[in-house]
Amino acid sequence: MSSEGPQVIGSRDNAFLKELRRLAQDSTAYRKQGRVWLEGDHLCRAALQRGLQPSHAVFQSSYWDASGHDWAGAGGKAVVIDDALFATVSGLESPARMGFVLPLPPRAELQADAPTVVLDGLQDAGNVGTILRSAGAFGFRQVVAIKGTAALWSPKVLRAGMGAHFGLDLIEGVEPDALAALAVPLLATSSHRGEFLHVARLPWPCAWVFGHEGQGVGAAVAARASRFVRIVQPGGEESLNVGAAAAICLHASAAGAAGP
Repeated sequence: MSSEGPQVIGSRDNAFLKELRRLAQDSTAYRKQGRVWLEGDHLCRAALQRGLQPSHAVFQSSYWDASGHDWAGAGGKAVVIDDALFATVSGLESPARMGFVLPLPPRAELQADAPTVVLDGLQDAGNVGTILRSAGAFGFRQVVAIKGTAALWSPKVLRAGMGAHFGLDLIEGVEPDALAALAVPLLATSSHRGEFLHVARLPWPCAWVFGHEGQGVGAAVAARASRFVRIVQPGGEESLNVGAAAAICLHASAAGAAGP
């Protein structure tokens, strides 16, 4: 952090504080501001581990007094906010005591041959973040979000992703036609058609597409799929949560690629 000492904010009307509130509470404010809000030490440390540096490191006043020295190497401008005012920034029921303002990473260029996850209209931030975590864990480094999918860099998706964002190439706001640039086969999940995952011979690399929680994969994206795959459900439930289904499918691909 800067050696010139922290900026101390004690006024509710401070301009930086107002921008920070919008960034923390509006799911698409990052697009206008060109920066994202990481709340809590886990996300902040995950960003640092990937070599990212904040523009601002923001601390609750009492936390700064007790632990500010722990973040001496974080980089960026230190900002200390009165405890009560810090609570007005957070979107959490139990606010964290520090966070980073991070410049929005540049939009990645679509890589035709990369193992890819395509998100088609998913709305739930928790599902999206969970799928990003699974993508990172199972070797899918590119995530393409079709227009209408929940904002990938929103605070809720960032929290659910638990740091996975920083190891992925994220491309959002894409039209279905852009998928034509992928040179890998597109596999679509379905609850009622296609071969069963546990007996399928899965190609690698490939692109998996996961659709809207209620409506599934849209027609425009489904038309581009080379195969449909379903997960056997002997327990008889109608369908799986899309986050759970994604984890199962991505693991199956990773296991197949790794071999026996």
